[in-house]
Amino acid sequence: MNAQSFGPIRQIAYLVEDLDASLERWSRFSGIGPWTIYRNVVLTGRYQGQDTVVRMDVGLSYQGDLQIEIIRPSSQTPSPYQDPKGNTLVGMHHVAWMTDDLARDIVRAEERGLTRVFEAQNPVTNVAYFASANEPGMLFEVMQASPILLEGFAQGAEASRNWDGREHILQDIDLGG
Repeated sequence: MNAQSFGPIRQIAYLVEDLDASLERWSRFSGIGPWTIYRNVVLTGRYQGQDTVVRMDVGLSYQGDLQIEIIRPSSQTPSPYQDPKGNTLVGMHHVAWMTDDLARDIVRAEERGLTRVFEAQNPVTNVAYFASANEPGMLFEVMQASPILLEGFAQGAEASRNWDGREHILQDIDLGG
């Protein structure tokens, strides 16, 4: 692998306004599934220098070892998922890499001219998003590869390899308590 690379891209993410309808379409049109849905996911962090708490619903599935993440933001707080008026930025959102050293890769990204726009965490992982003036509308994410995140990737990829195409939802988990 190229020494300049962050490694293989492990995730591509899309923003949608209707998560359930989108997951059904992804299953039907692309054959990707099954999906695990996490409702009321909370990320606490900073967006463009401002403290924020973001709530969203997320669907995850896999194509080989690549995670497909479908996000529907549900909070009206500053975030990289909505415009300043609170409208979801529907469409392709980011590509992501896993890292075993988030602090190191934040420095590497900034040394390459990327601008850090969002840092956040929850009990599963820590993430950092970067923007480039030369790639408007596209973000680059580096996520800490915690043991629970790696386990979830492995289980999801395995479920996808064994999916019979019948039920497009594997699990629907509400984290809102």
